Amino acid sequence: MSTNIIVKSNSFSDGGMIPAKYTCDGANISPQLSWDNAPNGTKSFVLICEDPDAPMGTFTHWVLYDIPADIHELPENLPKDKVLPNGTKQGIADFKKIGYGGPCPPSGTHRYYFKLYALDTLLNLEPGLKKEDILKAMNGHILAQGQIMGKYART
Repeated sequence: MSTNIIVKSNSFSDGGMIPAKYTCDGANISPQLSWDNAPNGTKSFVLICEDPDAPMGTFTHWVLYDIPADIHELPENLPKDKVLPNGTKQGIADFKKIGYGGPCPPSGTHRYYFKLYALDTLLNLEPGLKKEDILKAMNGHILAQGQIMGKYART
């Protein structure tokens, strides 16, 4: 039986509004995230942030992979580096850039899902890949997952 990872944020509450500083209307920095309840045997984590309400279909805002199994928090304002000091790799979001790209909806209120996956392996892929590459590599290796969702609307 798989457990559900509990994902939390000091930056916004689950189902709540994401403050402007984490969006294109503010500093566009990544929010703080933490998690617990990862299953035994976890070798790494993957984090994908998506907006399913985008006009052209789901828009990817952030792709992180090979997050070490002993890491249980991402601090606010994570550097937009291909590889972080702890070995975490960042992929290319749909903004065509490495690292986090905050909410920037053209109209209306959009939902942003920060999905965390616990894997039974390190993907050991090069940095700078797209979400599709990571999902393919994760196939068959997901032990558990969890998510937190925040909303944002431009004024």
